[in-house]
Amino acid sequence: MPIIDVHTHMFTRHWLELLREHGIPYGVVVRPDGRDEIYRGPTPVVFPQPGHFDYDLRIQAMDAAGIDVSIVSLTCPNVYWGGEAVSSEAARESNATMAEAQRTYGDRIRWFASLPWEYPARAVEELQRACDDGAVGVMVIANIAGRSLTESAFEPIWAEIDRRALPVLVHPGEPPGSDLMDMGSYDLSWLVGFMFDTTLAIERMIFDGFLDRFANLKLIAAHGGGALPYLVGRMRKGNEVELPARRRMLLEPIDYLRRIWYDCITYEPGALRYLISVVGAERVLFGTDWPHQVHDVVGSLANTAALPPDQRDAIRGSNARRLFGL
Repeated sequence: MPIIDVHTHMFTRHWLELLREHGIPYGVVVRPDGRDEIYRGPTPVVFPQPGHFDYDLRIQAMDAAGIDVSIVSLTCPNVYWGGEAVSSEAARESNATMAEAQRTYGDRIRWFASLPWEYPARAVEELQRACDDGAVGVMVIANIAGRSLTESAFEPIWAEIDRRALPVLVHPGEPPGSDLMDMGSYDLSWLVGFMFDTTLAIERMIFDGFLDRFANLKLIAAHGGGALPYLVGRMRKGNEVELPARRRMLLEPIDYLRRIWYDCITYEPGALRYLISVVGAERVLFGTDWPHQVHDVVGSLANTAALPPDQRDAIRGSNARRLFGL
């Protein structure tokens, strides 16, 4: 069974230079070891690695791990900075580079499109261009420069994604208010804030009735869904006590959790097994977060290898083949 990695990232040098020049409130900080790291104020966001820029290195790493296909995406802070022209340029250049990698490496590379979400008309144009160029889905950060994904301004983008029935990787960034919560210390933005960002975004979609309005959406909640599986009982209780006049979703919370997809990046086999117990193995996909410093290629392989063979094979490949039509 081929192994398909749905959560793995690439940058471009041009994207990094655009961020360096136009990225406020983001900035590129030179670490004590002389390497670049991206911050938002005092909060670290992402630490670029050599593999983020080198597809040959990626293919070597895939071969060494036995990974057959990587569905690559730009990670946070994506292109939500710099104004309309810069955001659009950053998205277009990143997408074009991924499309070229797919043409170069054939069936080894697929990709999620990044969009200038703050400018819906430009985002819809870029979505059309990216799909024409081979994108198999869309990547979105769980907050758009601090704005909720369910804001009405973004609905034209969601409507086009829904019309195309595209998979959408919902990936966290630093949550709004991370500076006030002192998440710059001890890398808490990554350890805690990222999980919070994904969880809040998906919870809001569920309780807002968003997944009823956009019934063709195929959301993938990054990092095992954050805290979503653990909160299933709390979601049920919250729904039970909600005033009927304020209730917007049509189904029960668990029904929506089982419509969403999740990657297997949990760093802990017990957490992966619990995720499966809540949503089913047929809703879990293989991911590694390579080449981030915190990637878990070894752990994702080991944790899925420990599962029953039918669950292992579904998570490592057959679920993604079904979802993406590969």
